[in-house]
Amino acid sequence: MGDSSTVSEETIQLDLNESGVAVDLPLPPNIRDGVQGVPYRPVEFRDDDLPSALERAAAWLRQTQDWLGEPVDVIAVHLDYDDTHGNPYYDLKLLCNDEDLAGVPKVMREHEGSSTGQ
Repeated sequence: MGDSSTVSEETIQLDLNESGVAVDLPLPPNIRDGVQGVPYRPVEFRDDDLPSALERAAAWLRQTQDWLGEPVDVIAVHLDYDDTHGNPYYDLKLLCNDEDLAGVPKVMREHEGSSTGQ
């Protein structure tokens, strides 16, 4: 446990969009894909071709991990289907930590770096 006398009351400002994710978060590239609600946000990849949805999910995870500076906290992968005519058949969702999608670890590191003069 840390010494409570060294706790800072400093506020860190996050640059979030209207849905609560970082404005510079890499977004899934296909218009069928998207970031959804909280507290763990499903990041959705929809396609008629499952390997394509999986490849886009993997590419997004790599890009987001590079942006975040650490692995994205994914607690579940959900695969469903939609057999409604005109909709993509596969619906792949990665259940991700909302703080990661907001860029909290990135901002904290940047803040720590500026506090130490790095």
